[in-house]
Amino acid sequence: MTPHRNALGHSAVQVTELAFGAAGIGNLFTAVSDAEAEQAVHAAWDAGVRYFDTAPHYGLGLSERRLGAALRSRPRNEYVVSTKVGRVLEPTPGAPGDDLANGFAVPATHRRRWDFSARGVRRSIEESLERLGLDRIDIVYLHDPDDHAGSALDQAYPELARMRQEGTVGAIGVGMNQAELLARFVRETDIDAVLLAGRYTLLDQSGLTELLPLAAERGVGVVVGGAFNSGLLADPKPGATFDYTTAPVELLDRALRLKSVCERHGVPLRAAALRFPFGHPAVASVLVGTRSAAEARDAAAMLAHPVPDALWAELMERGLLPADVPTPGEAG
Repeated sequence: MTPHRNALGHSAVQVTELAFGAAGIGNLFTAVSDAEAEQAVHAAWDAGVRYFDTAPHYGLGLSERRLGAALRSRPRNEYVVSTKVGRVLEPTPGAPGDDLANGFAVPATHRRRWDFSARGVRRSIEESLERLGLDRIDIVYLHDPDDHAGSALDQAYPELARMRQEGTVGAIGVGMNQAELLARFVRETDIDAVLLAGRYTLLDQSGLTELLPLAAERGVGVVVGGAFNSGLLADPKPGATFDYTTAPVELLDRALRLKSVCERHGVPLRAAALRFPFGHPAVASVLVGTRSAAEARDAAAMLAHPVPDALWAELMERGLLPADVPTPGEAG
């Protein structure tokens, strides 16, 4: 079966609707083995995924190395890889301890240094190419420039635009956990895509206020990450996380009510959460963090699960979705 692909903005890059988020195989929070990481990538491939997202930040380069190794036997023109710039890795020989303070269960062999300079961007991409074992990267995102908007706009973005013109990268964009600065990049630059994490979900539609309409107007592709809001929409229960911290009681209650409506329509909450973003025409792909073959297969099964229009209608009737939010049934 040929995987369905969507164009990413005005670029020549096309992405599958389901994307593999590779932070997990960079030992996000807990370690996975090389074999488990490879099996996760292969299971995603077998399920039709052809878009894989990584970053130097993920496991101090471990995610990039593992992803490149797992894809090495695959035809290069059949898959898309995105990575990110903004943090360069500096070796710390003999440093004790681990990187868990930054979220990754890896030895502290390097430290991250923020660098959105033109030189830093080029260095970061060269090092990513080496870790991935590739001669080009399909998509490069400016990674979390929240506190570095000036240098990201004035230095990093122009350098990425030059590299896009040179053909070193295919498409360029910005990836963040907030919509406001992403909207500024859409207004002020010629990026191809944004990676919006956690701000266009069943629980948080703040990306719809300005960013998504603006992206549609400007022809910028949107990749939605964090569709489960870091866990609450995958399995709502006491102790579940929302944006990587324990979910407040009122959000847990809302997620449980969402789950209850979904179950009445025979739809797992995970399936509705993954399908929801595609109601907006600017959304090209949904990225799911994946650390095992079982998770890869589950994500593909959930995205393929039918979601009836009546489910979206009931969510609106019950006030669990705003009445003006576009739903996949309306879009398709």
